[in-house]
Amino acid sequence: MTKFALDSLDLAALLASRVCHDVISPVGAIVNGLEVLEEEKDAEMRGHALALIKSSAAEASSRLQFCRLAFGAAGSKGSSIDTGDAEHVTRQLLADERTRIEWSVPRVLMAKNKVKLLLNLCLVADAAVPRGGDISVSAKGDGDEIAFHIEAKGTNARLAPGLASLLIGEPEEGVIDARSIQAYYTGLIARSCDLEISLALAGDVVTIDAKPLTLEAEQLQSAVA
Repeated sequence: MTKFALDSLDLAALLASRVCHDVISPVGAIVNGLEVLEEEKDAEMRGHALALIKSSAAEASSRLQFCRLAFGAAGSKGSSIDTGDAEHVTRQLLADERTRIEWSVPRVLMAKNKVKLLLNLCLVADAAVPRGGDISVSAKGDGDEIAFHIEAKGTNARLAPGLASLLIGEPEEGVIDARSIQAYYTGLIARSCDLEISLALAGDVVTIDAKPLTLEAEQLQSAVA
């Protein structure tokens, strides 16, 4: 069986599409609000338009700040990112009236790719509770022995079809698109960090773990590489 591989240019294009998808809605709302301000004379309507612009600008900003850490170079010349920054952008993006975040990751400077992995696992957890709920994020160990544990609890919690295959880099249909690129990218980052991801669904709770590769898993990975 031929191992699936995504061209680096396609990976970059699909990630760019994902980021654009995340910000196009709030940016569009800002444009709509500005059009109302230009055309509307009623004070109440202008007030609603200003409120829409303010909330949409804040949403666009939070999405871009999150994507900058989760997908980009994060503007850092070093190899580490402050996990406090990761908590901040996660709470900005995910915590709202429907979703609550419990963050138990110590504030430290952590390897950049491991922080990216943690943020992308938070996106996977958020997608698992489409109606909102509680997401708890924790970490054990440090350095090469770091492990992440995330639980997402909410009504009708679910794991998207094909998610496990995407995370191990083998999409079921052999095709990656802008909808599935984030999960595939999450798997790429995990493997770059020598971590393996496991998923579990029990009732309304989805559990996501990223742990250091076991010796057996390392040997298997070497055999199929």
